[in-house]
Amino acid sequence: MEQKDILIVDDDENMNFALSETLNRKGFTIDNAFSYLEAKEKINFFNYPMVITDVRMPDGNGIKLVSEMKQKNFNTKVIVITAYGKVEDAVIAMKNGAEDYILKPFSSEKIIKLVEKYYPDYFNRFSNSIFLTKNDKQKLIIEKIMKAAKTDAPILVRGESGTGKEVIAKLIHNSSMRSNKSYIAVNCAAIPENLLESELFGYEKGAFTGADKFKPGKFELADKGTLVLDEIGDMPLPLQAKILRVLQEKEVDRLGSNKIIPVDIRVVSLTNKNLEELIDKNEFREDLYFRLNVVEVEILPLRERKEDIVYLAKHFIKLYSTEVKRDSLKLSKKAKDKLLSHSWLGNVRELQNVMQRAVIFAEGDEIKPEDIEFKEIRKVKKSNDNEIKTVYEMEKELILRALDKTGGNKTKAAELLGISSRTLRNKLNEYKINSDE
Repeated sequence: MEQKDILIVDDDENMNFALSETLNRKGFTIDNAFSYLEAKEKINFFNYPMVITDVRMPDGNGIKLVSEMKQKNFNTKVIVITAYGKVEDAVIAMKNGAEDYILKPFSSEKIIKLVEKYYPDYFNRFSNSIFLTKNDKQKLIIEKIMKAAKTDAPILVRGESGTGKEVIAKLIHNSSMRSNKSYIAVNCAAIPENLLESELFGYEKGAFTGADKFKPGKFELADKGTLVLDEIGDMPLPLQAKILRVLQEKEVDRLGSNKIIPVDIRVVSLTNKNLEELIDKNEFREDLYFRLNVVEVEILPLRERKEDIVYLAKHFIKLYSTEVKRDSLKLSKKAKDKLLSHSWLGNVRELQNVMQRAVIFAEGDEIKPEDIEFKEIRKVKKSNDNEIKTVYEMEKELILRALDKTGGNKTKAAELLGISSRTLRNKLNEYKINSDE
C-alpha cells in the first residue's frame, strides 16, 4: 500500500469523505480510517506526516489514539476534531501531544489553514524547492519542468525507480494554474487489472456485483485539476483505448451509466519503462503515447548526480535527526567517501533508507563508515522464456555490479569482467555511467 500524506480518522462517513475531498483538492493524498481500531492498525504500519482525528468513536477514544501515535512517531502532526461544547476533550488531547483542535461545525477554509500551518516542513507540498539538487543538468531539467507546468500540456516524466518522479509530479501541479484544484494520483501497477477501470471511471450503484453504492472515478475527482498516471507503462492494453478516448473527448461515463460527464484535467504520466520498446512489442498504444508525451522530461539517476549524494545525505540526516532528537549529528569524511563510492541502483529512495538507518544506529555525534549499511538487492525470478533482457541491458547491469563490488575501482572491475581497463572506459562512456563513480 502506498504511503499517504494525511490519515483522516472519523466514524462519520460523510464527514470523512468531505474532509478527504477538501484536502485532496489541495494536493494531499489521503488515507481513511472509520474507527479507532482501524486507525490503530494503520498507524502500526505507516508513519503519517499528519493525522486528523475525531475524539469520540464507538470503539475507542481519539485522545488515546493521539498518545499512541506520539509514542510511535512523535513527529506526526495531529489535529483533533471535537464537537461544540467539548473543548475539554481538545485540551486533554493537546496535553497528550496534539498540535491543535477544531470545533464542529467548521468551514473547509479553516481546516485547510490548520493543515497548512502544521504540516511538516520537509513534506511541504506547497514549496517549489521540494526537488533538491545541485547538479547543473538536473537544474536545467527543473527549469524546463517549471516552464511546462504553467501550461496545460500533458507531461511525461521518465526516470528509474527512486529518482523522485512523484515529487516532480507534485511540483508540476503546485506550479500550475490548477494548484488550488484537485491532485489525484493513480498507480497503474498497484491496482489489479479488473479493478483499475472502475477506479479510473467510477461506477453507479448496481453496476456490478459488490457495487452497493455510487463511486466517482479518478478522472471525475480530478476535474479542473491534475491527474497523475504513475507507472503508465503497466496499464493494460484494453484500458489504454478508453483512456485515449477520455483524453480526446474530454468526457467520461461511469460504469453502469449512460450519462456523459465532461472533465477538464491536466495529465502527468510517470514511467520507468521504455515506452518505445513497448510500442514495438504492441504492448503500448502509439496514439496514446503521443497524446501523453507533449512535453517529455527525464530525471537523472543519482549516480549521474554525484554532487547530490552528500547534499541529499545531509538533508536526510537533518530530517531523521529531528525524529530521534539528535540535532548535532554530522557526516564524517570517510562516511562521505563510502557514500560516493556506491553505485546507488535504488537512487534517492535507497539513499534515504541508508541515511535513516545510519541516524538510528550511529553512536556519538558523528556518522561513521560502519554506520552506513548497503542492502544488497536480490531479485529472484522464475524462469520465463518470454522474459529476455537485451545484450545492452545485461552488459550494463554486469558493469554496474562489478563497480559496486569493487567500490568503484575501475581497474579491479575490469579484471572481474575479464576485459581491459580501456574497454571498460569505453563502455562507461557508451552507457553514460559517470567514470568517477
